[in-house]
Amino acid sequence: MSLKTRIKNLANEQGMSLTVLETKLGFGNGTITKWDKATPNADKLNAVAQYFNVSMDYLLNGIDQNGLTEHDNRDIAKDLNSLRRKLANREDGPVGYEGTDISDDDIDLFLGQVELMLRRLKPINKEKYNPNKYKK
Repeated sequence: MSLKTRIKNLANEQGMSLTVLETKLGFGNGTITKWDKATPNADKLNAVAQYFNVSMDYLLNGIDQNGLTEHDNRDIAKDLNSLRRKLANREDGPVGYEGTDISDDDIDLFLGQVELMLRRLKPINKEKYNPNKYKK
């Protein structure tokens, strides 16, 4: 995904166009659109990163503050959706305590904790199981 596409997606999440974002940040019209073909000014890139509360590394490379790529985030979302479906349908055995199945409200709490664990372990496992690829 390109820099412009990442910024456009962030803007769309907040219900604004690139033109509105450029105006809010005091950029000229088409400034962000030109970033497909030209290297952005570091100050302007930093302004966009601060506006959306993301890192410049995320804007440039798609790597978030936890060291996860967009692919990693998609994998985590896919795993969580699969687990949510299985929990809701009571597949692969019940999840519960003392014979009582997990309630629908508790599924969200449970999946929130699983998501935290997956986000924390993904970079560790990438380094552990692919040590040559992720050397520091």
